[in-house]
Amino acid sequence: MAMRRLPPLRSLEAFLRVARLGSAKAAASELALSPSALSRRIGGLEDFVGKKLFKRHNQQLKLNEAGEALFASVAPAIDALADAVAAHMDDSRVLRLRLGMLPLFGSQRLVPRLGELRRLYPLLHIDVDTSGHGEARLGDTLDAAIILSENPDPSLHSVRLDRNYVYAIASTELVESLGSTPDLERLNRQTILIHNDMPESFEAWKHALGLVDLQPASIDHIDSGPLMLEAAAQGLGIAIMHDDHLTRSGDTRLAKLFDVRVESPYSYWFVCKPRALETRAVRLFHDWLVDAGI
Repeated sequence: MAMRRLPPLRSLEAFLRVARLGSAKAAASELALSPSALSRRIGGLEDFVGKKLFKRHNQQLKLNEAGEALFASVAPAIDALADAVAAHMDDSRVLRLRLGMLPLFGSQRLVPRLGELRRLYPLLHIDVDTSGHGEARLGDTLDAAIILSENPDPSLHSVRLDRNYVYAIASTELVESLGSTPDLERLNRQTILIHNDMPESFEAWKHALGLVDLQPASIDHIDSGPLMLEAAAQGLGIAIMHDDHLTRSGDTRLAKLFDVRVESPYSYWFVCKPRALETRAVRLFHDWLVDAGI
């Protein structure tokens, strides 16, 4: 029997990356392609299926109806193919886990405890990826991820790792100068630092303190927890972060502003696709992470 013609696999890979990440730029970066090379691969798949798969607007790619239908059909099949190939790979010497996480969680909570994991499972090694888009890349370039989220995708296996409180964190000098009672006029002259993955934290803090009219001089967004802490320590602004981040940093240059505790909309979660728990590397790490209370 003649083998049916397969689509160009590199084009299919590019299609899946763009669809999962929701960003042509992020997909090109992951595949180490130029934007034009990525576009050519997408075009090759569209030529193969005979229809357009994306809406194109201002260099943005978004799945159209045909693209959504193809993704729904193909993505599970490609995941199953990857699993089938992995089942025949020789992992007798090393078990490898591709894990996504935020840098601050890694530096403060995971890496300091990895020695315990290594002693339990010497053959388990972890490739850490801090580039973001953790949920979208599961089953593709990541086996599992630790994300900061309000509520993970319900189709994923997820375990909440903590519950947090939001604090305003600033340099000890700035905390002292602003005093112990919120003053709207003085706070309006400040810069607020917000993590890209915690956009609602500032609103939660404002409302809890009754500062709904607060309009700071600037709101600066930073995608790195360590950089936020350092920026706050340097007096560059007031960081709206979790209490746990400050406590674990041990940085004496920093202090809580007003010492008011606000329940955070966000928690750290371990997430993976349900079928990933059937792989030994994911299951060993998952069970250790939950039992150790990282």
